[in-house]
Formats: sequence, C-alpha cells, structure tokens
Amino acid sequence: MEKFSQFRDKGSGIAPFLPIPTESAGLQLPFHIFLFVCRVPLLLIFALSYFLVLQWMPIGVLGRKASLWCILGLPGIWWVDLQIDGVKKGSLAKNSASLPQAGSIIASSSASPIDALYLSAIFDPLFVASYPSTRLVQPISLFTALCRAFSRPQLNPPAKAKLVDLKTYLKQNPSRIVAVFPECTTSNGRGILPMSPALLTVPPRTKVFPVSLRYTPPDITTPIPHAYFTFLWNLCSKPTHCIRIRIAEPVYNTSKRTPEPVVAKTSAYATNHFDTFGTDSAASDADTLVGSEELEGPTTNEERAFLDKVAEALARLGRVKRVGLGVKEKIAFLVMWKTSRRRR
Repeated sequence: MEKFSQFRDKGSGIAPFLPIPTESAGLQLPFHIFLFVCRVPLLLIFALSYFLVLQWMPIGVLGRKASLWCILGLPGIWWVDLQIDGVKKGSLAKNSASLPQAGSIIASSSASPIDALYLSAIFDPLFVASYPSTRLVQPISLFTALCRAFSRPQLNPPAKAKLVDLKTYLKQNPSRIVAVFPECTTSNGRGILPMSPALLTVPPRTKVFPVSLRYTPPDITTPIPHAYFTFLWNLCSKPTHCIRIRIAEPVYNTSKRTPEPVVAKTSAYATNHFDTFGTDSAASDADTLVGSEELEGPTTNEERAFLDKVAEALARLGRVKRVGLGVKEKIAFLVMWKTSRRRR
C-alpha cells in the first residue's frame, strides 16, 4: 500500500481511507459461511420490511426502535459498550441531561452504515447531510443516511437538494434531536477528518454532543464506496460484533458573528454618507448563508476554535488522532484506488 503513501496524514502517518483487512477465518471458514448464508436472507427481509412498510405505519417511537434493534441483532451486534463523560456507571438516570435530548445536536463520527442505524435505534433523531463547501445541510432519511455510507463523497450538495441551516432546522423540529456527520464522508475509523462548516450555524445555546462509535472487529467500516458484498460478509459471517460508544460533554457554539456597530450620526455635515453605506444591513447579511461563498468556511478564530473543540472531542473519545485529509483528498484517493484495482 506504499503507492497510497500520499494519502497518509503527514503528522500522524494515518491513512484514513484504506479499508481495514479482514482476519483470515482459517479452520472456521465453514462456520462463517454457514452464518453468512443464514443471516443475510433474514437481514434483508427484516430491513426491507422496516423501510418499505413498518416505518410508514403508526407504530410509535418504541416500535421503530424495537424494529431497528432486531436489524442490529440479526448480524450479531449484541455487545454495546457505552460511556458518557462526567457520568459514573449506574448513575445515568440521575444525569439524563448528559444525553442528547430534543432540541440538541449529535455530531457523530462517520465510519459505517451502522452509525446511523445505531443512533436511530437509541435516539430516534432526524438526519442531515453536511458538505465541506457550505454551511447549509440537507435533511435526509435514515435510509438515505445508510446509503451515503456506501456512496462516493461529494464536495457540493446536489443541484436540486433542499438546503437549510441547522438553526432553522432546529426551529422547524423543536421536539427532535438532529444528527449530523460533520466529517462529510466515511473513514476507516482510525482518524477524524476535518469538520464541516455546517456546525457554525448552530445557535449558541444549543447543546452539541460529540459522539464516537467504534467497532470490534473494525472491518465493518466502509471507506470504499459500493463495497456492499464485502460489508455484508464482514458483518454477517462473524458470531458477534461490539460497538464502543462514547458521548462527550456538550459543546456550545461560542462563535456567534457580531458585526461592527454602526457609527452614530451626529449631523448631516459631520458624517460622510459613504462611511456608513451598507452597514444597516450588515447583521442580516451575516445571517444570510445562502449564496454567500465568503461565509462558507470558518472565517474567525472563534469559529475555528468551535470546530476544533468538536473535532478534538471526537478524537479523544475514539482514541485516535485528527488528520488533515478530507473529502477532496478522498475523491483523489478513490480515483487512484479504482485505477490500481483495474490493473490487477
């Protein structure tokens, strides 16, 4: 894999886009094949039943969660190791505020389709897709969130996508949690990619919960698009899988933009009209994100600090390092990966 050395982070040497190899089954290969043959049909039947029928029926939140837990349980995802910052084991009931609640944001790591499935089974959030080129997000369904884990990364949202900022979306859905994957694409779980500027539109009093999900064995991550069979084999051929979930203390957006105040006019002769031209609309222009390219990425130290807080929390929770490789580098990596596969 030395030919992909240019896609290793210069500081840490981590290659976040290379697929994690599966351990050889050895003498247990017949048993793994048996599990795969038995589980895949059942998993497909349950998944299709939920996404085609059950999710549209009035089964309530508990019914949806129970259905999703059945989907998670079929491939052997039984053991869930959950830890929350600042909460001792056995005292979760007394510290319910440490968990994401209605009106808050989940900023989750992105490595596998299981990420969205697990978050939906626990918190029943609304999902949004983020992009590295805009502060706006695209509301999506759970099924679309699963499909995005298998799809190619995108620098820009689709042309006909309905976009909204997180502040507005929270106002439209005050009784729901909103889940966003700020890395904008999947990795192999060995590093945290740069954050999307979409988080900068979160209101200052809204709780943002960094959530890290890691898997054992780690080969059910999907950094390579369209690897459906490989994912199914790694997921369904092994007896059990473990999910390690870590939830950090909430982070608040302290980077609220404050435009410079307008200089008071003392008289028509003492003040030049051109000195204050356009300042009356500065506040509204700062809040208008659509079509404003200069406001897409972080432009102030406060905005960079807020994104760094979320990224550092995800890296600490996952016991990994931050990398400087993002969506643009992954697109270039996939081009080289596809070319190398063709030559074999």
